[in-house]
Amino acid sequence: MQTVRINLYSDTQTQPTVGMRQAMAGAEVGDEQQFLDPSVNQLCEEVSSLLKKDCALFLPSGTMCNQIALAVHCAPGDEIIADQTAHIVNNEAAGSAAICGAAIRSVHGKRGIFTAEDVELSLRAGRALEPKSRLVVVEQSSNAGGGSVWPIKTLEEISLVARRYDLAMHMDGARLLNATIASRIDAYRYANVVDSVWLDLSKGLGCPVGAVLAGSDKFIKEAWRWKHRLGGAMRQAGVVAAAGLYALEHHIDRLAIDHTNAKIFADLVGAIDGITLLNPEVETNLVFFDVSQTKYTSEELSIALREHGVWIGAPTSTSMRAVTHLDVSQADIEEAVDLISKLLSR
Repeated sequence: MQTVRINLYSDTQTQPTVGMRQAMAGAEVGDEQQFLDPSVNQLCEEVSSLLKKDCALFLPSGTMCNQIALAVHCAPGDEIIADQTAHIVNNEAAGSAAICGAAIRSVHGKRGIFTAEDVELSLRAGRALEPKSRLVVVEQSSNAGGGSVWPIKTLEEISLVARRYDLAMHMDGARLLNATIASRIDAYRYANVVDSVWLDLSKGLGCPVGAVLAGSDKFIKEAWRWKHRLGGAMRQAGVVAAAGLYALEHHIDRLAIDHTNAKIFADLVGAIDGITLLNPEVETNLVFFDVSQTKYTSEELSIALREHGVWIGAPTSTSMRAVTHLDVSQADIEEAVDLISKLLSR
């Protein structure tokens, strides 16, 4: 098995820090199903306060947050409006169809971001033979959009359209805090324009597992029902909730370091002959680049890098994605790009 020294595959690859491990080891625990786990309760309270929502629910993953939210908002036969690049479209095994029986109508946005006009043009007329437009989903930041940040004005305009047509809005907040650091806009302002939103703990925040879904009291009550349908309680989950509490205290502001390192990576890798940046304007911690003008396919270059202890993902045969996080330093960035340059020059 190859040893990965520099892991740019994803921010999900982060390892718990020493302080986080200590917090987990010393966590107070109880039965979270009965609201008796102090660490889980505190985490949910802190996230609901951060997002200014009534309450929140601790879940194993962001995908589960999305699927529960879709199930609460939608009935079988309803339709969801989302960008064609959205995680719920491409990376959740058609969960909306399998779990709640809702279809997705894809919008062709720009770098994962669509407009209020796009939403209005996507709405169904209400004929009996059509699905019913029910929910708008936005992903902040947009992963496949290159870590692009939704402008608050765009979200507010979409929200006005949603309210006008009695649609709900849900935010996939996989990298919401990356967006808040990049835009200098508080998380609650983004959360305010949607009915439900979740915060990922296992990406830039560096936790080993978990996400927190937030919304109104009524929404979370129904979300609990779906949590049980999809797997049930997590019992003494405080051992992992404690990691989230530690991250909220220590790892939010440092996301700016990841953004700086991503920009450095983009500048360096973009200067290599044969490589083209696919998102020249790096807003957060994701860098996509094209290698079609080199002697490698993206898979071949990824394999060659792994042989030297560097891991960069290859989402397509010509493109690669590098993601910075708390386990990657500027020196690591420079070493990874130097290796890419050497491999391409051989």
